[in-house]
Amino acid sequence: MEAIIERPVSAAKPIDLGKRTSIYQPEQEGLIFPEVPVFADPAAHRQHLKERLVAACRAFALQGFDYGFAGHLTVRDPEHPELYWTNPMAVHFSQVKLSNLILADHQGRVVEGRHAVNRAGFVLHAAVHEAHPDIVAMCHAHTVYGTAFAALGKKLEPISQDAAAFFEDHVVIGDEAGQVAVEVKAGHKVANAFLGVKAAIHQNHGLLTASRHSIESAAFWFIALERCCQQQLMVESTGLKPRLVSEERARYSREHVGSDYIGWLHFQAIWEQLVATQPDMFD
Repeated sequence: MEAIIERPVSAAKPIDLGKRTSIYQPEQEGLIFPEVPVFADPAAHRQHLKERLVAACRAFALQGFDYGFAGHLTVRDPEHPELYWTNPMAVHFSQVKLSNLILADHQGRVVEGRHAVNRAGFVLHAAVHEAHPDIVAMCHAHTVYGTAFAALGKKLEPISQDAAAFFEDHVVIGDEAGQVAVEVKAGHKVANAFLGVKAAIHQNHGLLTASRHSIESAAFWFIALERCCQQQLMVESTGLKPRLVSEERARYSREHVGSDYIGWLHFQAIWEQLVATQPDMFD
């Protein structure tokens, strides 16, 4: 079966943001607001990425995204882009910490760390990272609603502002639907679908998200995509036809609440909560 891929066809009418990245950034100076960090050297950048990768895994645990050893999150190393950091094989999301992260190459060889790499994680994520140098992070987990929705083999509809964040910004992949991804060719087919989009619904498998910005963005948009799948399944269970957000309004919402930056910004609240409640992340 061929992948079902539709690319974004139109952008919303832009708003003059001045020097701001997003309309959500305050125009008034002196207010507390998250700032995207800037790093003086690769070591500081690497430490930051590893901490956020651990936090993303812990966030997945809080969301109940665990399913045995399934599920993998990756972020590209800032100094060695051919390598990526990922969670260790057969370690629960809630037990991932700085000390058990592993560093792997695109061939699945662990170059730092004591744990093995998840074979399916290597096949899918390494292929995407290798094919798309602009993608810095990726997330996948076997979730309840995402997996159920993936069985329908269709895209999300813009039934809400939240769902509009994915309007014309996700694809359905039909290739090798339901076949476990342990062969390299499966990873290449998934990689081909991630051209210019942040999310994919792999038929009979589940959800994948990718970010050209940060692991925080990839993780938040995965959480959001799972919620949107749950909401659409709930709406469809009523048997009533929902009133959809118009294409023009859906594009407008996508531009202002669906960007990589907004995903990063959303995750800052999750980060602060995790830092306050799970200090063992940094062990």
